[in-house]
Amino acid sequence: MSRFRPSTRIVCLAAEAADIIVRLGAGGKLVGVSSFAQLPEALAQIPRIGGFSTPTLQKVISLEPDLIIATSDVQADAVAILLKAGLPVLALNPHRLCDIEQNIHLIGAALGVSAAAKRLAIGFATELASLRVPRAAGTRPAIFFEEWPDPLVGGIGWVGDLIDHLGGLDVFAELRSKRSANERRIDPNEVLARNPDLIVASWCGKPVEVAQICARPGWDELPAVRMRRVHEIHSEEILQAGPNILRGARALSRIITDYSKYNGANGHSI
Repeated sequence: MSRFRPSTRIVCLAAEAADIIVRLGAGGKLVGVSSFAQLPEALAQIPRIGGFSTPTLQKVISLEPDLIIATSDVQADAVAILLKAGLPVLALNPHRLCDIEQNIHLIGAALGVSAAAKRLAIGFATELASLRVPRAAGTRPAIFFEEWPDPLVGGIGWVGDLIDHLGGLDVFAELRSKRSANERRIDPNEVLARNPDLIVASWCGKPVEVAQICARPGWDELPAVRMRRVHEIHSEEILQAGPNILRGARALSRIITDYSKYNGANGHSI
């Protein structure tokens, strides 16, 4: 009967997996991380293996990992190649807010630190719950979250869940069930029809250009643009489905709270 051996040489193809591992106190097991991973100074020398959608697979293989963690179906082709090379892969695919806690437990189990994972998941859930703001119908600001400018993409699942949780109204809530960005493309004219009170943008891997958003044809008529309520949240704080999303949640909470403070019952009903 074989005994379970926790992984000790781990490569993370996505930043959020590395973030979870560091928070579990297991950063010393990392031998390769995504170029977007934010690591403490003590781990700064860990090799970078390329971008989220463009990992350098030969470098990954050369690091001789006993576990590779992938976190998106965008990485499906890379995962297939790594499996064919005989390497063990834990393929996660977070889509909704609840998936973050589940992935903390899965990674903790793979590393043999389930107790630490339980503590991290409880802490994450507790802080998230503390940010929850129930609001009456008619007082919830309508929010358009923009993930990419051209083609226009929005509706990512966990951000929509966060908007609801924090007392906002996701104007493209129907897109949350769509997993790929291609399925979540949005006609800019449809944003005009949804008439958001707030626009929150986070462009994956690059700074948001608020002026570009406001200059789109007809968008100057949107309440969000007319009243200068277009906000940026850095992508590492909201587009990486890991514990660091609490930073984005706090920023989004402040945006919604400030809006509600000055606009009272002028929000949208559901």
